[in-house]
Amino acid sequence: MRLATFLAPEEADAGAVARQRTGVVDGDDLVDLTDAAVGLPGDMAALLGLGAEAWARAAGASATSARRWGLEEVELLAPVTLPPKVLAIGMNYSAHVAEMGHLDEPGYQPPAHQYWFNKQRTAVTGPSADIVVPAVSSQVDYEGELGVVIGRRAKSVPAARWLDVVAGFTVVNDVSVRDWQAHSPTFTMGKSFDTHCPLGPWIVTPDEVGDVRSLRLRTWVNGELRQDATTADLIFGPDDMIEYLTTAFPLEPGDVLSTGTPSGVGAGFRPPRWLRPGDVVRVEIERVGVLENRVVDGPPAAPPPDPVVGEH
Repeated sequence: MRLATFLAPEEADAGAVARQRTGVVDGDDLVDLTDAAVGLPGDMAALLGLGAEAWARAAGASATSARRWGLEEVELLAPVTLPPKVLAIGMNYSAHVAEMGHLDEPGYQPPAHQYWFNKQRTAVTGPSADIVVPAVSSQVDYEGELGVVIGRRAKSVPAARWLDVVAGFTVVNDVSVRDWQAHSPTFTMGKSFDTHCPLGPWIVTPDEVGDVRSLRLRTWVNGELRQDATTADLIFGPDDMIEYLTTAFPLEPGDVLSTGTPSGVGAGFRPPRWLRPGDVVRVEIERVGVLENRVVDGPPAAPPPDPVVGEH
């Protein structure tokens, strides 16, 4: 099953009041799960939080009289438009560790523990929305990644039971502003600019994806293949990730885990190859989906406010 969040054609038009809907993909159609014939929420995190009964209604929606649209008619949004959390793991492909120069550091050892950071959830944007280059930096980079979407509240989950808490998988572009990323060891500032987490185009359930350690991941910039790897090269797999994270805190329905990027990022070239306005970035993961986002200029930086009279 493939679950999506979308705007219907009449609601995507300029001036229309947008009503976010959830849907299930049926061939070339999208069946509206918010239709009265199914009666599920338009917010994906809320839908997932309803549990098994809602899941069964979604799975059976194609057999109902619920309204449907062609996929080409609708505007696909991020499948979870405002996740409770967006967590991403760093340095999780050996070749990416090498290209970033860490293998050459004196005394470097492969990570003994997982290195996590958060992207602010407001960075999430749709599978075909624009990526904005902020006025404060030109060092904007792409990172194609497999995303894991959590399906139910999970705490202290053993690795062997990781799939029990997973709704499915999606594609993530962990867009990074490299100079701001270096401002602090937590990475959060450089990972959280607006529009810097394209997500989608849908959530694909585990039964359709199969072995998540055998997926080909590729990223193109303007048609040039930059990243070409397989998830078999992950240092830590999703099972390890979920066990590790839930040791410390719960994961919740709609949380997104971004599992790391392979080699081929712009920062790995000499000289670096940053994204520029007019570029098109395409990230494709087999059996999961495709993101394709255009890069655009952001608005100019806001001037500092006028000083208050009497201020020192």
